[in-house]
Amino acid sequence: MTQTTLILVPGLMCDDTSWGPVLPALSAHMPCRVVSHGNADSLVTMAQQVLDNAPAQFNLAGHSMGGRVALEVLRLAPERVLRLGLLGTGFRPKEAGAAGEEEVRKRQVLLDIAHDQGIRQMARTWVQNMVAPSRLNDTALIEDIVQMFERKSEDVFKRQIKALLERPDASDVLTHVKVPTLVMAGEFDAWASPQQHQHIADLVPASPTVDVVVGAGHMMMMEKPEAVTASFLNWLATR
Repeated sequence: MTQTTLILVPGLMCDDTSWGPVLPALSAHMPCRVVSHGNADSLVTMAQQVLDNAPAQFNLAGHSMGGRVALEVLRLAPERVLRLGLLGTGFRPKEAGAAGEEEVRKRQVLLDIAHDQGIRQMARTWVQNMVAPSRLNDTALIEDIVQMFERKSEDVFKRQIKALLERPDASDVLTHVKVPTLVMAGEFDAWASPQQHQHIADLVPASPTVDVVVGAGHMMMMEKPEAVTASFLNWLATR
């Protein structure tokens, strides 16, 4: 199997913990690197940071907000990306009118909790919709996610929310993808449904693989690492 580096891009308020359960198996096959968004407040800046620290060519997979960053990497430098993985993510900009206003309102609720009660309480509220219903009583899993969020500051949360609310439309990027592509959704993902991922796949002309992770929610890599790893290894072996 190729020794090309696999760059993994975490989502909103996430870090290498989100990819941790799949890293041992993937690292046995190729070099892997989880990036950090630092203090960036735009998806384009995040994408440029990836490119600034990446090899000349690489495999790329992004989860949630990280999937949107991956699409911006592809927009900026398509010749450098050999494979593309999109997990639990989207491609559309913030909607106009009432729908967009409702998204802003919901995100502001979380920002207000973070400001008034702290990141930990925000994370405990948010996590209720981030895993499959059957995992809500998995105290170890929930605590891993909460602690991951807690390592980020309120300022970082504000910056990343700004990046998401100002996200560009990536439809045009998807329609020009020419590399082996994996599109993956958790069966119970309340943030980015399997149907949404089929819409992503429908735009990609390179016959993407579409996998639904049975029994997983938004945090599929942490919930069902064996299934995610198997899909990744199949995708990375695709020519």
